[in-house]
Amino acid sequence: MLELFLELGNLKRLPRTGWLLRGIPNPEPIAAHSYRVATITLFLADELKSRGVEIDVEKALKIALLHDAGEARITDVPLPAQRYFNKVEGEVKALGEMLSITGREGEYLSLFREYEEELSVEGKLVKFADRLEMLIQAYEYEKAGFANLDEFWRTVEKLRESELYEYFRDIVEGLVERRKKLHRGLAHSHYNNPQLPVEKSSKSQMR
Repeated sequence: MLELFLELGNLKRLPRTGWLLRGIPNPEPIAAHSYRVATITLFLADELKSRGVEIDVEKALKIALLHDAGEARITDVPLPAQRYFNKVEGEVKALGEMLSITGREGEYLSLFREYEEELSVEGKLVKFADRLEMLIQAYEYEKAGFANLDEFWRTVEKLRESELYEYFRDIVEGLVERRKKLHRGLAHSHYNNPQLPVEKSSKSQMR
């Protein structure tokens, strides 16, 4: 399995391309995103369990840890590029080849499909955590001075449409409100100091 562990190390070096194409220098690596998705998954899964929802926390964590593993081989493919080929099929093929050394690739691929197609409460939770983490990162980049990330915030609607939204409404809307306050503060600063620069970045999208 050593070769698998070494290949997974690519996730520590490969950037999240949506941010990169947005002009953000030295954007977070895939591994950083995956780690926070996993921790969000853990805490949200425990919260769901405490509210009486039947959920397998271990299974949810497995899905979270696997959900971007295939990108160690195919990289984080941005949305514009996905117009020309099926990213999910590529991830499934790459992940299957990578995990064949474990002898349990069928089990792991089944978990990946639960995430990608939201087939189980665990898969739905990881998809929710994945989208939430991206929005948290967008907020952090905006707070650091990067503008024009509005397209990423369209994902808020997907969170609101999720059946899990009723459990975590306060988290989602709390983040949205923080962003509004941030933008109000930035608008006030620019009104008082119109020479204050706003960092701009090129257009792209992330899933």
